[in-house]
Amino acid sequence: MVALARKTLVYEWRRFLPAVLAVGFAGLLQLLQAALVLGIFGGAAVYITGSGADIWVGFPGTQSVDQGRSISPDVATLLHMNPEVSRVEPFLWVDGDWRAPNTGGVSVFVSGINPGPHGLMFSHALPPHLRERLQTPDAVIVDRADLDKLGVGIGGSATINGHRVRVVGVANGLRALGGVNVVASLNTARLLDSDPSDIGRPTYLVAKLRDPKRAQEVVDSLRGHDGFGPYQAWTARDFARRSMLYWLFDTGAGAGVLFLAGIVFIVGAVITSQALVAAVVGSVREYATLNALGVGVRALRKVVLEQALWVGLLGLAGAAVLGSVLIGLAREQNVPVVLDVPVTLACVLLILTLALVSGVASMRSLRRADPATLLR
Repeated sequence: MVALARKTLVYEWRRFLPAVLAVGFAGLLQLLQAALVLGIFGGAAVYITGSGADIWVGFPGTQSVDQGRSISPDVATLLHMNPEVSRVEPFLWVDGDWRAPNTGGVSVFVSGINPGPHGLMFSHALPPHLRERLQTPDAVIVDRADLDKLGVGIGGSATINGHRVRVVGVANGLRALGGVNVVASLNTARLLDSDPSDIGRPTYLVAKLRDPKRAQEVVDSLRGHDGFGPYQAWTARDFARRSMLYWLFDTGAGAGVLFLAGIVFIVGAVITSQALVAAVVGSVREYATLNALGVGVRALRKVVLEQALWVGLLGLAGAAVLGSVLIGLAREQNVPVVLDVPVTLACVLLILTLALVSGVASMRSLRRADPATLLR
């Protein structure tokens, strides 16, 4: 029976081709949608994932990194007192209004970082030669994909909150969710901060540990020191996940994407099941012949189920090839797409489940595989 399932697919491939295409198309949509979700909503955590810090300290209850409030700089003393902490840096977040000759106002997020070659913030996105350019007063760096939106080129000038700045370089991997990210040195960011109450107060403190595996232990040890003012510590992994989940589940945009993913799965299941049903109906006389020769209906159901599994695998293979090409093209066009192993495996499992569910639905057509149909 196992060989029969495969041989049927080979010799009757025209009948099963629509089902393979249906599964492949549904799988392609799921993979691309997952890549876009991770890419777009991962932008909310680009400040964390693009940096080399192990610990983040910010205002208590902060739901996403872009919603930070200033904390006391004295918390840095508490971090330095911990023997596991090897390096501490402030990170300054400033909301800005970008003005350029060729554009109107653009909302930007100014990230004030330590521009040194060993700085923690954006250490994965900014190479040392770009960081060195931030040492120049009023120098800023933006993502390459945001140049057109900002209306300037490399070497061009604009104003942020009325203060003139100059774009000294561009990088990839700096795009923010909900606005444009502008990277500057701490000194430049302080000049751009229009809120006098925040002068000298960092939005976050980030720390590097001697042993990153002990990050959760360090976070636990930082609790309960009320004398340093209100603060809360997170591991970098937990804070990035917290920011992504906030944008994914607590905003309308995330709910819309999840709803669309559900619709894609349902539509794919319906189309695939109908294609498999048509393939089974087309072979009903062959199944009836096998039934007349003594092959039970249970064995025929196993054949149909294995055919559904092979249809799912073939569709996934096509979706993987075409998806890789489309994701590569998207990255060349600076479209935020990201796929990791857990999400990819989840998509594979989902599509195989879709194919098997469709196979179970198509089993109903075996009721027509009665030997009496051969006499008609």
